[in-house]
Amino acid sequence: MKHTLTYPFYRVTEAAAIAGFAWLGRGDKNLADGAAVAAMRQELNALPIDGTIVIGEGEIDEAPMLYIGEKVGQTRGPSIDIAVDPIEGTRMTACGQSNALSVMAVAEAGTLLHAPDMYMEKLIVGPKATGVIDLHLSLAENLRLISQALQKPLNTLTISILDKPRHAPIIADLHRLGVRVFTFPDGDVSASLLTCFPDQPIDVMYGIGGAPEGVISAAAVRALGGDMQARLLTRIQVKGAGDTHHRASQEEEARCQAMGLTLGEVLRLDDLAKSDNVLFSATGITDGDLLAGIRITESSITTHSLVIDGQQKTLQWLKTVNPLAR
Repeated sequence: MKHTLTYPFYRVTEAAAIAGFAWLGRGDKNLADGAAVAAMRQELNALPIDGTIVIGEGEIDEAPMLYIGEKVGQTRGPSIDIAVDPIEGTRMTACGQSNALSVMAVAEAGTLLHAPDMYMEKLIVGPKATGVIDLHLSLAENLRLISQALQKPLNTLTISILDKPRHAPIIADLHRLGVRVFTFPDGDVSASLLTCFPDQPIDVMYGIGGAPEGVISAAAVRALGGDMQARLLTRIQVKGAGDTHHRASQEEEARCQAMGLTLGEVLRLDDLAKSDNVLFSATGITDGDLLAGIRITESSITTHSLVIDGQQKTLQWLKTVNPLAR
């Protein structure tokens, strides 16, 4: 994968972010997501690549999507895997809340995990705790190992976790352990990356979220020298019994079997992203912990993006002023 692609790939997330921003605060997350998907697809299809969407978005939220297996690009140039989330935080975009992003990861063909859009349990740490996490152990045991690796007392450790009903008992246990807990409403890519930035307070990211965000995070975390483990979970495991959840879980099990995946198996970072030759791109839609959001004036649209090159080990923070016509 040539690094000359860095610039055009950043333009893909930028286009999706601008399209989604048009629906900011309008109360319809599916319309916002649909606009971002269409913009992302159009930009990808204009590139000189032979791309395959290996993990897409939207099925959990019953939203429009770039579907798994979809071919994008002009079918010439490098063969690449693409993991996308045109809007990470569709509800946050619809409600005008912070931390909404457009994100994407690309890598050499065959190096990103091919998985259904389903739930994924994730445990992520930064470079100083690489090699110590193990999802076969309890979260409490992992936190003690991380505490030792970071040489920080357990009561000074900070963990971020999605503020969802399914995590309420876990959050209560974390408070009893004495660790500091930062919750966030939706989207865990930003929280995952923040574990790898030494100037940020997050030591650990844990929780059950979407598999697309998990694979995208894995690519970025690998590029940043961090570590991650994950497990694919069915909807019934996450949300409990119910006819709708049962049918969805049966479909997820069948799709995992067809893709050669074992439900509940611990996936290590090398299973999620096999190569350092990855590119990660994110563009802010609203202001957040990772990126500033879009700004519009009478004549211009200003965007803020982050591009991570795993092979070169570089991070580029890009502020772009576009003519309003774009």
